[in-house]
Amino acid sequence: MPVTTVPLTSVPLKPVPGPRGLPLLGNLPAFGRDPLGFLVRLRDEYGDAVTWSLGPRRSLFLFHPAHIAEFLAARERTFELLEIGWAFKQLTGQSLILSKGSDWRRKRSLVQPTVRPRQVRGYAAAMVECAQAAAGQWQDGDRIDVRHQMALLTQRIVLRTLFGNDLGDRTRALSEAMAVAEHGIGAELRNMTLFLPGWIRTPGRRRLLRAVATIDAEVHRLIRARQRHGGTEDRDDLLSRLLAARDEEGRPLTTQEVRDEAATLWAAGHETTSTALTWTWYLLSRSPEARERLTAELDEVLGGRPPTIDDYDRLPWTRQIIKEALRLYPPAWLIPAVARDGATLADTRIPPGTVVWCSQWTTHRDPRWFPEPTRFRPERWDPEAPDPVPDHAWYPFGGGQRTCLGARFAQVEAALLLATLAQHCHLDVTPAAPAPRVGLLLQPPTPLHATVRRH
Repeated sequence: MPVTTVPLTSVPLKPVPGPRGLPLLGNLPAFGRDPLGFLVRLRDEYGDAVTWSLGPRRSLFLFHPAHIAEFLAARERTFELLEIGWAFKQLTGQSLILSKGSDWRRKRSLVQPTVRPRQVRGYAAAMVECAQAAAGQWQDGDRIDVRHQMALLTQRIVLRTLFGNDLGDRTRALSEAMAVAEHGIGAELRNMTLFLPGWIRTPGRRRLLRAVATIDAEVHRLIRARQRHGGTEDRDDLLSRLLAARDEEGRPLTTQEVRDEAATLWAAGHETTSTALTWTWYLLSRSPEARERLTAELDEVLGGRPPTIDDYDRLPWTRQIIKEALRLYPPAWLIPAVARDGATLADTRIPPGTVVWCSQWTTHRDPRWFPEPTRFRPERWDPEAPDPVPDHAWYPFGGGQRTCLGARFAQVEAALLLATLAQHCHLDVTPAAPAPRVGLLLQPPTPLHATVRRH
């Protein structure tokens, strides 16, 4: 699908007041009850730039792609990172995702090379091998929990690519610890614990700390093992690359910095892809035409052999399916930043301290940019499609300098896993129309069960 760039100066920004909130709490109760519905109402009832309040802080929500593009491009210059919640920082530490200024620039220069296209190419074989092993365990007629199976698959892949092995008997405990941590982060984003000081230990916070301690112990054990053997041990996994990285002054990442980046890559590297694949199978189950076209493409391009990284560009329909699934159900759904002194958007001054937000969910489902926005239509991403999409009407991986460094990894992984699994079977998801459960990511609210149909 063609992409058009809307000149920023052609779209004036005129913020209008949104719904009146409660004293101190602002719009937090309404947002907490139904975040996605609340944001859609802001867009539909108030317009492209709406002021509101999350707790005591003044906020501005952006809905037009032109404003979003300018906002995301300015995040390191005139808009600074907003640290949301205590829970998220317990898992990620002071990793790249939460760093600012010169510290962010240094870490980005050290972490970025680990996920460049050349490195992703080296991880593709492991992705396909893990998918083949998973498909080999499913029998025709089996009933499976799609999200659970996709999480097991992507967890195995991230452990192999990040740590160089499956971690044996520790894999299960670590997977459960990561699931507890991610659940705790999502729960905090939906309720008043978001505003509690860190020293208050709720039951949920205590569970999260125990989970993070389990993760820390294993990551530090692996780091120590690599350091005892000279760091990289001639390995080609992400952990070895982090340990070997040096900045312009020849300084490595500290042990704690390596831990923080490894934990962040681990969390981001498996949960986002497993979530995207879960929604993809759900959507394909409701689109027999798309599924048949997928089978035809795989038969024609692959001829029964496993896919390789060289097939990624030869599978346009597979990639369009993934892109459309990311449009309808973007795993990451909200991006905030705080205006610094002198911040502007579309030549309009943004008061310092204002929290500016945009949401992939609302933009991706805006009927102005996507006709029939709730329909699964991979063909809308065909290069010859008639309806142009403005720049930043689709941005599941963010934008600007803070675009997710793992975007290429995630897109290649999702396409290769879908291609590999769909060669062997399709998953018929039990009919349902679940509204996503809002947390750190947009997840199905209940397990999605499917029947395996081998072919």
